[in-house]
Amino acid sequence: MVKPENNSIVIFGASGDLTHRKLIPAFYHLYANGLLPEDFAILGVSRTSYSDQEFRDKLKQSLTENEKIDEATLVKFCQHLYYQALNTSDQNEYGVLKERLDTFKETHNTHGNAVFYLATPPSLYGVIPECLAAHGLNDEAEGWKNLIVEKPFGYDLESAISLDKQIHACFKEHQIYRIDHYLGKETVQNLLVFRFANGMFEPLWNRNFIDYVEITAAESLGVEDRGGYYDGAGAVRDMFQNHLLQVLAMVGMESPAAINADSIRDEVVKVMQSFKPLSDDDLKNNLVLGQYTESEVRGKHYLGYRQEPGVAEDSRTETYVGMKMFIENWRWNGVPFYVRTGKRLPTRVTEVVIHFKKTPHPVFGAKAPENKLIIRIQPDEGILMSFGLKKPGAGFESQEVSMDFHYDKLEETNMLTAYERLLLDCMKQDATLFARTDAVRACWKFVQPILEYKENPEHLFGYAAGTWGPKEADDLLASSNREWRFPCKNLANTDYCEL
Repeated sequence: MVKPENNSIVIFGASGDLTHRKLIPAFYHLYANGLLPEDFAILGVSRTSYSDQEFRDKLKQSLTENEKIDEATLVKFCQHLYYQALNTSDQNEYGVLKERLDTFKETHNTHGNAVFYLATPPSLYGVIPECLAAHGLNDEAEGWKNLIVEKPFGYDLESAISLDKQIHACFKEHQIYRIDHYLGKETVQNLLVFRFANGMFEPLWNRNFIDYVEITAAESLGVEDRGGYYDGAGAVRDMFQNHLLQVLAMVGMESPAAINADSIRDEVVKVMQSFKPLSDDDLKNNLVLGQYTESEVRGKHYLGYRQEPGVAEDSRTETYVGMKMFIENWRWNGVPFYVRTGKRLPTRVTEVVIHFKKTPHPVFGAKAPENKLIIRIQPDEGILMSFGLKKPGAGFESQEVSMDFHYDKLEETNMLTAYERLLLDCMKQDATLFARTDAVRACWKFVQPILEYKENPEHLFGYAAGTWGPKEADDLLASSNREWRFPCKNLANTDYCEL
């Protein structure tokens, strides 16, 4: 694998949870596997006052507590770690940051290349780029400059457009990397290869052969210690608007003209622009919002959402979204996409299920087996295909059987985590798996009516923690004699059912 060019990585919000849990472990693993540049510098930036050594010691402790670490490799890795205390809201203080980066040109031969990672509260997403630009740290005359922005990219359509304009005033589109860790997962990327490299699937990938599509992102945990943030966001903003609509677009996209960032993202945007706009009837009949309530599961007590720390006692924030939606184009016209996500469900699993139409052969009739293609995105990445075979004995009664592939069965199972893959791609100037501005706007435009609809407190249903959501979500499919797939019943590994 070709290594990225030497560069500096500046992490704003270096004292925060994201840096310690995800970013530094990702950089360490890339380094341990020989995938980082020949030389590089990682500079942590936040208001807290640390020396370089204090910062290194803090990260060492965090890594050794949670990871299997080779001590010699860790010592070498830490030689690339530095720290700069900075008031990120004060433009005048960024001169010190520029000086540090100029120093890295000499000490680490970075050629002026730099990645700026905004692991900060969203309120700083527009401020930091302005401060960087004021000191010429957006200028690519000497070395490329990339800006990684975490979700959420905006709070609604209006704020997303405003933030987009604010960042574009300082950085060009090719410099902006809007990160969605879902798109870094191996199975999501494999959707493209699976569909377009195999002649047996793509001819069936349309309204003539597919009955409906399910996309599920279930979490067994509640909001944990994120109650304060989550109560202002909810499942629509936290999961549906970004993660699930991105996955849906990759399921529904046309074959790109080439495997590169522009071609692939062009096709993704076309799907998003083809989402059927939501009418009042759609919102009323095809959308279910829910909030988990207190329950007992197998002798264990689970709090309701409103009892979680940081959550208002009268909160109307949704923790579940179930929706029936459509893509209005030639390939998918009339095929419903059922999308759901929720917290405190019976298991943690993210999967795409393609339900093919049943055979019209009169011999089997209503007893015809259902052909399903199940693409598991997490936690057990793989692909499951179900189809019918004859039951042993007299007659021609069929039964459903499966062929199951797991990524961890491959000889080379050293897969990069989502953050590792995306950080590496950014350093290689590959934006394929990062959201483009027109895609972000298209998603928010589609979601905006939902945000307005959910303001009405009558549009929220309760569901007991440990169940699969409100019964009203089952009705979305039951009216058409369809039903959700329940992974706990079908997965061989019973560890999936945590509750």
